[in-house]
Amino acid sequence: MKKHALTAVDDALECILRGVSGGSTGIEVVAMSEASGRIIADTINAEINVPGYDNSAMDGFAVNTDFIKKPGSTLPITLPISQVIPAGLTGAKLESDTAARIFTGAPIPLGANAVILQEDTEYDDQQVKVKQVPKAGQNIRLCGHDIKQGDVILEQGHKLLPQDIGLLASLGLAKVKVYKPLKIAILNTGDELVAPGENLKAGQIYESNSFTLDALLKKMGMQTQKLGIVKDDLQSTQQALLRATEDADCIMSSGGVSVGDADYIKTAVENLGKLSLWKLAIKPGKPFSFGQVGETPFFGLPGNPVAVFVTFLMLVKPYLLKMQGAQNIHSEKYLLPAGFEVAEVGSRQEYLRVCLQGNQQGKQELIPFLNQGSSVMTSTSWADGLAIIPINTRIERGDLLEFLPYTGLL
Repeated sequence: MKKHALTAVDDALECILRGVSGGSTGIEVVAMSEASGRIIADTINAEINVPGYDNSAMDGFAVNTDFIKKPGSTLPITLPISQVIPAGLTGAKLESDTAARIFTGAPIPLGANAVILQEDTEYDDQQVKVKQVPKAGQNIRLCGHDIKQGDVILEQGHKLLPQDIGLLASLGLAKVKVYKPLKIAILNTGDELVAPGENLKAGQIYESNSFTLDALLKKMGMQTQKLGIVKDDLQSTQQALLRATEDADCIMSSGGVSVGDADYIKTAVENLGKLSLWKLAIKPGKPFSFGQVGETPFFGLPGNPVAVFVTFLMLVKPYLLKMQGAQNIHSEKYLLPAGFEVAEVGSRQEYLRVCLQGNQQGKQELIPFLNQGSSVMTSTSWADGLAIIPINTRIERGDLLEFLPYTGLL
């Protein structure tokens, strides 16, 4: 039998991303309270200035520095308090040779050009003693100093973070246009699989991959449709795939993409559509496939749970983000020293589950989980992220490795 060449990870990702167009699921308008984590469908420009008026940055006294610095005046100088301006109200024009009691956020009265902190004065209800001359503009937040009308605030394809929600609310926006969430169908193959909660019989294991995928997808804001465990036969596999095409934007299976006699995913997909990728130079996750069932994109993930986790993050997530219309689809990598050695070179690019630990010099280094088997799911919960070992590379302690922290991956 002719040996199938393994596709490099970078080549596989390029192939996967090549044909996908962003924002293909349509647009909807949602309330700002429901928008966190969604991807905006339009570039947002400010329609107002923020703040909309010059205002006080501190509790204190609004003054005109020319009153204090006029010829013949000496410090300290005592000024009568002509008015009190709380936040939310607009004061009158500042009277000559007076100060206005003012509170944080209140509009600066016409004629004032600085605010003196109350801590830097002595005052009562009638007057204030100024001990030093403030600079013009001191403690004043100018109109538009944060946002100017017409500024680009967020660009199309940006994923809305909690701080973005507050930013848009400060512009008076109650709703925002976002891309509709993708609908992902999830199915699993394997006669040995049993749903959690049922009793195990000899030779059976609990199915967990759909739960991992469901959680990963929901964290991305996607909608999921779990089709359950599919029998290991060609007819059942094809029926499940066809059912998935009825409503899903993308199909994901786990298991059944290897070369065993009971692995039917590859044949079923080729009968119903086409495969563009099959078998990658990645560890864990070699039996990975990508193609179409009819016109619906299809990902065939391996059966081992760590391989599902890794291949989803490295290959599936960027595709879904681009399909969803996201601007930034790649996770950030950081160079950190290895706290271990790898003597034997590998023929597949490896993604080690690692944690960050301080060494004797007080610097952070990457420490791998002792058992890197593709079925050892404890390694994923123990780790802080993934370290990449390139093909044909030996690693010595202290070598810099690309590290992908979970904070950017998940």
